[in-house]
Amino acid sequence: MNTSLFFLALFEIILSIVVTVAVVYVSYGILKKLFFKDQDVASNHMAFTIFMSGIILSLGLILSEILPSITNVVRISMTQQESIDFITVAKYSSLYLIIGFFVALCINASVFVLFSFLTKGVNEFKEIQKNNFAVSIMVVALLLSITLIAKDSIALLISALVPYPEVSNFL
Repeated sequence: MNTSLFFLALFEIILSIVVTVAVVYVSYGILKKLFFKDQDVASNHMAFTIFMSGIILSLGLILSEILPSITNVVRISMTQQESIDFITVAKYSSLYLIIGFFVALCINASVFVLFSFLTKGVNEFKEIQKNNFAVSIMVVALLLSITLIAKDSIALLISALVPYPEVSNFL
């Protein structure tokens, strides 16, 4: 058994779980404080629950594109002769997460702008607060569609920032 590969895989699993839980917790808190102070999942408010489920799924899709780049930085730091220190790994990881969070905010904002443009006179936040399932489902469908389309571009952007080692040209 390759023990270094085993511990690297174990580290990646733990890192993925910790980062995902932290990002979802912060995002849920921000949305709750900004837009839905009175709603809660426990209060049987189905439109809010549908909406938050879509947000969490969208974040999960974006994080699934970012976390491999973070683990690539960790792999590079473990396999290079000139080792990358923990602070550099943390800086790159933070940069990737900040970019992902910013992209998630942009996707969410674009969904709300698009929804407002498509349905003039309908305030999606107020409708979700009124427990309007149709609006909630439509917003989530738009959110997931845009996330699915943009996630590969996010992965490309993040992987362009990974500090891969210099490779000489043998030709």
